[in-house]
Amino acid sequence: MTQIATPALRTSAPTGPREHRPCSFRDCVNVGSWRGRSRWLKPFHPRRGIGSLRDWTSGQPDRPRRSTLIAAPVPGKWFIVLLVAFGLLAPAAEARLRDAVHEESRTLTLVLEQDPPQLDSTRSTDSVSIRVLGHVKEGLTRYDDRNQLTGGVAERWEVREDGATFWLREDTRWSDGEAVTAHDFVYAWRRVQDPATTSEYAFIMYGIENAEAINTGQMPPEALGVRAAGDHVLEVSFERPIPFFARLTAFAVFLPVREDFAAPRGDRYGASAADMLYNGPFVISRWSRGARLTLDRNPHYWERDAIWLNRIDFGYITADTRAELNLFRDGKVAMANLDADTMHNALQQRWRIHRFDDGVLFYVGFNHRPDRLTRNRNLRRAFELTFDPHEFVNRIIATPGNRAGISLFPAWMEGAHGRLREEIPPRPTEVDLERARQFLERAREELGLERFPPIVLLTGDSPTANRQAEYLQSMWGQALGLEIRVDVQIFRQRLAKMTAGDYDLVLAGWGPDYNDPLTFGDLFASWNQNNRGRFASDELDHWIRQAQNQLDPERRVEAFGEIQRIVRDEVVVIPTYERARLYVMNPRLRGVVRRQISPDPDFTRAWIE
Repeated sequence: MTQIATPALRTSAPTGPREHRPCSFRDCVNVGSWRGRSRWLKPFHPRRGIGSLRDWTSGQPDRPRRSTLIAAPVPGKWFIVLLVAFGLLAPAAEARLRDAVHEESRTLTLVLEQDPPQLDSTRSTDSVSIRVLGHVKEGLTRYDDRNQLTGGVAERWEVREDGATFWLREDTRWSDGEAVTAHDFVYAWRRVQDPATTSEYAFIMYGIENAEAINTGQMPPEALGVRAAGDHVLEVSFERPIPFFARLTAFAVFLPVREDFAAPRGDRYGASAADMLYNGPFVISRWSRGARLTLDRNPHYWERDAIWLNRIDFGYITADTRAELNLFRDGKVAMANLDADTMHNALQQRWRIHRFDDGVLFYVGFNHRPDRLTRNRNLRRAFELTFDPHEFVNRIIATPGNRAGISLFPAWMEGAHGRLREEIPPRPTEVDLERARQFLERAREELGLERFPPIVLLTGDSPTANRQAEYLQSMWGQALGLEIRVDVQIFRQRLAKMTAGDYDLVLAGWGPDYNDPLTFGDLFASWNQNNRGRFASDELDHWIRQAQNQLDPERRVEAFGEIQRIVRDEVVVIPTYERARLYVMNPRLRGVVRRQISPDPDFTRAWIE
C-alpha cells in the first residue's frame, strides 16, 4: 500500500472479525518509557486484583466486541487494568460520545489525518487516498468483514498459469447509472501502463503480458495482455505465472475507470469530487481541500442493501493526535488514534483502548542518488550502527504493541510453512559507536570532505513524526557529531519531495498492497517508482525476479532471504518499527473492520447500535 501520512506461499489473510482485538499480556503491559524508564507492570483483574501472567494468557482467544483498557493512573504510580467488558464508560462520557454518531440520519463523523493528494486510482500511491478509494470504488475483488477475498465487480474468476478470466456481475453500475463493463478495466489498466500517466504502481502489473514493455515505451498501451470478451468477461494473459493475481485485483491500481468520463478530463480526473465517477458503496458529495471530505451512500451500488450508513463525514482533517482526541472527548468524532502522549489522556478518561497490528513497517530511508552524500555505504553503516530499534520503540514510540524494526519483512508475513520471519531469521541488530565512527571517517575520506555539511532529514508534520525526528537529530548529533537539519512538511509535500529526491534522510513507512511477501520484497527494485531513494542493485533485482517467477514455495522463501540479506548489507534503509495502532472508538459504532490490506479502517458495512 503504500506510502504512509501487502497456492505458492501460505498467504491467506488472518481470519475472524478484526473489529476489536484484545492484546497479549506482553503487548499490553510494555507501556514504553514513562518518565524515561521502561516499566513492566503486573496485571490487575477487576475481581481478583493483581494476578499472574497465567491469569491473562490462559483465557479464550479473540472474541468479537471484546475490548481492552490498557492502563489507568493513580496518584504516585501506574497500574495495569485489563478490562474485558462489553461497556464500562462513565455515563457523562457516553452521552457526549453520542454526538459523533447519528442513528436517525445514519451518519458517522470521523477525522481524516491528511487530505488525499489526489484520487485518480491509476496514480494514487498513499494510504489516505487508497483508503478513501476503497469506500467509493470497487475492483474485481475485495476483502469481506472476515478478511477473506470475495467478489466485487466480479462474481467469479479463474486464475491459471498463463492467465486469468473474470466474469463480471451484470447489475454493477457507475454512480451515473451506466453499467460497469469489462471495457472499463481494460481502459484503466492500459492507462496505468501508459508512460504518459507516470503511474508509480505500473510495476505491480508487470506480470501481465507486455506490461513492462509498454511502461518502458517499447510497445503501445493497446498491446497489454487484457481484453474484454464482451461486456461482462475480462480475459488476462500472463508473461509469467502469478498465483496470487486474484488478491492483486483488490488493490486500488486495478480499479475500473470509464474512458468517456476520464479521458476528456486529463490530469483533472480524480482531483475533485466533480471530476470523479464512482462504483463503490459511497460517493464523494463534498471535498473541501484540507478541511472536509463527505461520503454519501451510493444508490446505484449493486449491494446497496448491505450498506447501513447513509453518510460518512470526515468533518475534520488533521494529523494532530491531540486535536483528534479532543474532538473525540467532545463527542465530535466517533474514533481517534492514540500516540504516547494522548494515550495518557485516554487512560485518565477510562475509555476502552483498542489495539490493532496494521502491518506497516516504518524506516529511515536514504537518498541513493549520485549527488547525495547518503549514496556512500560507509556513511549509511555509521547511521545504522548508532541506531537501536528497541530503544526507539520503548522510549520514543512508547505505546504498547509496537515491534522493533529488524527486517524488511514484518513479523506477520507468511512463508512456505509458517511465519516468514522464522524461515529466514534476520541478522540481529547491533549498536557499536566505535565502529560507527570508523565508518564515518572512511565515508568522509571517500567523499573528499574536510567536514560533513548539514544533512537534511525529511519528515511529516504530525506530533509523532516530530518526536521521532527530534530524537534522531539529537542522537546522531551526539553519537556522530553530525548536524541534522529537520525538514518538516505536510503529507502531500513530503511525498513530492521524496519523489523529487529533495532530502538526504527521510522518515517513511510502507504498508502491504496485497497479501504476499513480494509486496515488501520488491519495494527497492530498480524499476519500482515507489523506490523513491532510487537504490539500484543488479543482485537485488535478480532475487526479486526469482521471487516473482518461482512457483516453488521454498525457492521463493530462499529468494526473500537473499533480498533481506542484501537490504541489510547495503543499508538500503534502517527499519525502525512495526506499528500497532491504539485507538478509542464510540461504543455504539459496530462493524468497523481492521485489516493489514487497505482500506483500513473499513467503514463500508459499519452500523450504529
